[in-house]
Amino acid sequence: MTRTVAFVGLGRMGGPMAANLARAGHRVLGYDVVPEAVAAAAASGAEPAGSAAEAAAEADVVITMLPAGRHVLDLYRERGLLASARPGTLFVDCSTIDVADARAAHEAARAAGHRALDAPVSGGVMGAEAGTLTFMAGGGAEEFARAEPLLSAMGRKVVHCGPAGSGQAAKICNNMILGISMIGVSEAFVLAESLGLDHQALYDVASTASGQCWALTVNCPVPGPVPGSPANRGYRPGFAAPLMAKDLNLAANALRAGGVDAQLGLKAAELYAVFAEGDGAGLDFSAIVRTIRASGAAPKETTTDGTRP
Repeated sequence: MTRTVAFVGLGRMGGPMAANLARAGHRVLGYDVVPEAVAAAAASGAEPAGSAAEAAAEADVVITMLPAGRHVLDLYRERGLLASARPGTLFVDCSTIDVADARAAHEAARAAGHRALDAPVSGGVMGAEAGTLTFMAGGGAEEFARAEPLLSAMGRKVVHCGPAGSGQAAKICNNMILGISMIGVSEAFVLAESLGLDHQALYDVASTASGQCWALTVNCPVPGPVPGSPANRGYRPGFAAPLMAKDLNLAANALRAGGVDAQLGLKAAELYAVFAEGDGAGLDFSAIVRTIRASGAAPKETTTDGTRP
C-alpha cells in the first residue's frame, strides 16, 4: 500500500532512509533546516517541502529523525507539527532520545488527536544507505502494524519492543553493549600490538572464537581485517563518536535513575565523552583505539605488512 510520508530530518541517516521509502514507491515529502539536505533528498526521489508543518499537512505518516529529544518536542509542540497534521496521523520518531522524552512525545501526539510510535534505529549510515537497519519500536500494536511496512522498506529487522518508550529503552541498552564492546576490542588490539601479534592473526582467531562481536567483525577498529570498516578510510564516520557519546550519556542517566550498578556502562560513557569532545569529534566511534594506544606504552599501530597506515 502506497503512503504519503512526511520525513523531517534529512541528514546522514534520514536522507538515505527517505530515499529508500521513495524507492519503495511511497510519496515522500522531505524537509530539513539545511537546504542542501533537502536538495539531496529531492535528487533521490523525495518531494521538497517548504516547512515541516507543510509536509505534515499532506501526510498519512510523519517520520522524524532529529538530534535530541528537545528538538522532537519543540517541533511537535511549538513549531506546529502536530497542529498541522490531519486527525489520526501516525507520528513515528526514529531519533535516539531519552525514554522520558519519547513518552512525552507519545502523550503530546495523543493529546492532539494522533497516534505515535518511537522507533529508533541501529545500523549506522551504511545500514541507512543499504536499507539494512534494525528498528526498535515502542507503542501500541495498532500503531506498530501501521508503521511496519514503512519501517521494513528502510530496514532488515523490525522489532516491537513494547509500549511507549520501549524502543528507546532497547536502543540505549543496545548501544551500551556496543560502546563497551568497541572499547574491549580496541584494548585487545592494542594489547596484541604490545605482544607482537599482528592484527590479522588476532582477527582470524577472535572472529571465529568466543571474542566474536559486531565491533570486531563489522566495525573493526584497526585497518586491514575488515575492508569496509571506517578504520580503512581514516575513521571517516559511519557512526560518529559524538553520537556514541550522546547515546552512552542517555544510558548513564538511565542507569543512575534506576539505581543499576553498571560500572562498565558508566566508564564507557566517561571515556567516550572525553573522546568526543577532543580528538574524536569528527571521527568514527571506533577511532577510540587511538586514545587507548596513546594512553599506554604500546608501539604505534602498524598494518600486517609492517607499515603504518
